[in-house]
Amino acid sequence: MKFQVGDKVIVKHSNEEGEVIDIINDTMVMIEIRGVKFPAYIDQLDFPYFKQFSEKTLVPEKKEKKYIDQVPKEKAVSGTAMPDGVWLLFIPKFTQDEFGDELVQLLKVYLVNGTDASYQFHCTLSYLGNPAFELKNQLFHKQDFYLTDIPFENINDSSSFDFEFSLLNPDKRKAEYHEVMLKLKPKQVFTKIEQIKKEGVPSFSYQLFDKYPDKVQEERLDLGKLSATGFKVYEASQFRQYIAPARDTIDLHIERITDDWEKLSNFEILTLQLAEFEKYYELAVLHHQPYLTVIHGIGSGRLKEEIHELLKTRKEVKSFDNKYHPSHGYGATMISFKY
Repeated sequence: MKFQVGDKVIVKHSNEEGEVIDIINDTMVMIEIRGVKFPAYIDQLDFPYFKQFSEKTLVPEKKEKKYIDQVPKEKAVSGTAMPDGVWLLFIPKFTQDEFGDELVQLLKVYLVNGTDASYQFHCTLSYLGNPAFELKNQLFHKQDFYLTDIPFENINDSSSFDFEFSLLNPDKRKAEYHEVMLKLKPKQVFTKIEQIKKEGVPSFSYQLFDKYPDKVQEERLDLGKLSATGFKVYEASQFRQYIAPARDTIDLHIERITDDWEKLSNFEILTLQLAEFEKYYELAVLHHQPYLTVIHGIGSGRLKEEIHELLKTRKEVKSFDNKYHPSHGYGATMISFKY
């Protein structure tokens, strides 16, 4: 490796001096110039003393000074070149195996703010629904923020980011907070890595949001008028006695849901089963049930997979398992709730 962390370097295209702050791979490093961090190819950099020895000292060459944002676009890979919005930027760090093939060792993760606002943020990174990393900090306008590294083997563990943003300088016209979730799909990540390798760029990204949302104005209903027109109006403290009863066990076999199931396509059957699951899941939460058993059967496993993916994202779920049951075999999932 030509450069090491801490080396002073000069960008050939812009004639600006910076410092190496990280090694990305054999052909690329992360550098910092005047507080701006961005990846650069090694062949675009040189040591400052090479320039000093090669310059004519008696009659210095007059050149129009360029800044880093004027580097030719064809090789620009800086996170600062992001379009408007807040983005999650991933920089793969490669290593070589004994056969000389490039392997991804980890993904370096950055928050990039292309908006004119600054934010407070709360970030949680989870694997298989279990939080593994949590951070509260500030993200200033037109700047990036290093979050964490993701070991590449963890991409297969249903990796997901949960963010809560709020304005650093509150605005009564804007929402109090803005929640965003990003789930990393392994196949999509692998495709993006292959794409950036072919294009010769160092990173790929996902947009979390374009603009911070406006405050939603709540429309207040005149309950007296509703009652006068025949609607039933109840006290909020008594709402549980008026909602449908919950069940501690639900059977999602399609013949239990509809008599006309033989006329339905597989997609329509799955849609009905998931709707039934959602209905009794919500009722279980409204009634503060501690447990819910969902009988989904074995079959192809598609219904079970869909339900398990939904459960990984629900904050009320304490745990769930698909253990053997004397009555249902492996065809049921037990859900445990937390309130």
